[in-house]
Parts: sequence; structure tokens; C-alpha cells
Amino acid sequence: MSDASPIQARIEEIASEIVRLQDELDREIFRRRDALGWRLHEGLVEFEQGVVAEHRRLKRGTAAFLASAPPATVMTAPVIYSLIIPLALMDLWASAYQAICFRAYRLPRVRRRDYLVFDRGALAYLNGIERLNCWFCEYANGVAAYVSEIASRTEQYWCPIKHALKITSAHKRYRAFVDYGDAEGYRERLGRLREALRAERPAADQADAEGG
Repeated sequence: MSDASPIQARIEEIASEIVRLQDELDREIFRRRDALGWRLHEGLVEFEQGVVAEHRRLKRGTAAFLASAPPATVMTAPVIYSLIIPLALMDLWASAYQAICFRAYRLPRVRRRDYLVFDRGALAYLNGIERLNCWFCEYANGVAAYVSEIASRTEQYWCPIKHALKITSAHKRYRAFVDYGDAEGYRERLGRLREALRAERPAADQADAEGG
């Protein structure tokens, strides 16, 4: 199937519309930030005068928080936090993997700091337990997103083929993959997909280059 086919053109049109809608969503999120009285300055969160005081007023004490927690929550907490061990191992192993293999194949490495973001601790309305919970979730989901991006780059290099069956929450690279069963397209596009991957730059670098 040719890349210039009507079906492929329609797919590209839909993909472009998704990008446009994402940009629109980002603009609405920035408007919401203004309404809540905070902004980012040199990577740090800054609140408008009076907002932090209001946050502290709404803070729930640790003792009251624990007293109101269901027994099942308290009993399962150690199981939840025990995940920190496999998460840390996955974080370490994935970092070592891309440091060795991505360098060997001349692929851009995933910047860990773009995925592991810890900023909820700046919220004055969270108590110590809530801050710990937020830290755990920030780390767990950050590691998952970081490893997912490493895996998606690996897939684009080694096997950029769409599945015959529908998959849930496909990564952002998936829509550019070759259609299932398109043998000719696979042979034609594999090299181009690999070179496109090698040419990528981190999103933050791209924004700096464009003055964003």
C-alpha cells in the first residue's frame, strides 16, 4: 500500500487534528493555572500572594487524616509502598539498558528528568502523609512513563508494525508504524523510521531551539 493512498492521507489528517487539539488543551490548562493563582518561574512553582495562606488554612492535620483512614487503607499501605523496590530496580535497569544499547545504535536517549517530576510537595494544603503518597505516585508513574518511552523507541527501531488487534493506550509513536500485513511498506519504511528516530531531539531542546 502506498503512503500516498487516500487511507494513509486520512490517517495523517486525523493525526494532525489530534496534535491541534492537544495544543488547544494545553492553552486551556494554562488559563486554569491563572485562575488558581500560580505560575512556573525558572522551573519552580510560584503562588500569588495570599494563596499559600489559604492553602495552609485548608490543610488537614496528619493525626486527623490517619484517624479517618479506613482500616483496609492502613493495612494495605505496606504492600503498596513495597513496590518501591521493583520500581527502583526497573528505573535503574532501564537507564542502564538505554545507556548501553541506545548508544550502540546511535539512538537519542530518553531524558529521565522529563518524566520524573516531583512538584506536589510545594502544595501547602497537603500534610506529611499526603506528601509521601504524592511522592510515591509521582515516582511510580514517572518511572512507568520513562520506561514506556524507552520501550517505544526500541519498538520503533526493531519492530515498527501495528497490531492486527486493537490495543489500549497505544504510545505516541504507534500511529506512524507500518500497517499490519503491509510487507512492502515495512521493507520500504523501516530504514526511514529508524533514521527519523535517530534525528529526534528531546522536547525541551526542541522548545529552546524554537524560542518556546
